[in-house]
Amino acid sequence: MPLASGGDEPRPARSTGAASVACDAVPDVRVRLAEVADAEAIRTIYNLEVTTATSTFDLVPRTLADQVAWLQARSGAFSAVVAVEENDEVVGFAALSPYKERAAYRTTVEDSVYVARDRGGQGIGRLLMTHVIDVARSSGFHAVMARIEASGSASRALHAACGFELVGIEREVGRKFNRWLDVAVMQLIL
Repeated sequence: MPLASGGDEPRPARSTGAASVACDAVPDVRVRLAEVADAEAIRTIYNLEVTTATSTFDLVPRTLADQVAWLQARSGAFSAVVAVEENDEVVGFAALSPYKERAAYRTTVEDSVYVARDRGGQGIGRLLMTHVIDVARSSGFHAVMARIEASGSASRALHAACGFELVGIEREVGRKFNRWLDVAVMQLIL
């Protein structure tokens, strides 16, 4: 779902982002690789967004089989991670995905970060974001893109706090809940 760019138009200078994204520890929450056993918890967090919000443009909730297949298809830098409490309860998840299929885009990835609604504003999103940025950097990627429904102020603020810059707005590119949706495209150069 990347922003298409065309031509050889001049580009404004961009910062290269912080050398490392700082993140205060979230008490009693840690990030680990997602396991198939986490599929139901991930699905529960994600499907609430599918059915009630515009944070994802998916329109159909995932089945457990869909979620297991999604997890099993991810590996290496594209592995899903989860934020878990001491009792191993999943309170959020994140992953990197290829930005586009064409070979010239292979050094750019796109992030996805979701936090359980009752855990928002507690630093879990930033913990997950810091983790996937570190994975992207250590995996040799050059840029991380984020595509956020434009009214998603919490997600936009999280990305900005982690060094992302707004690089464009795609107007009325999605339709959900009988309304047109804009997408804010944000970028972090690693």
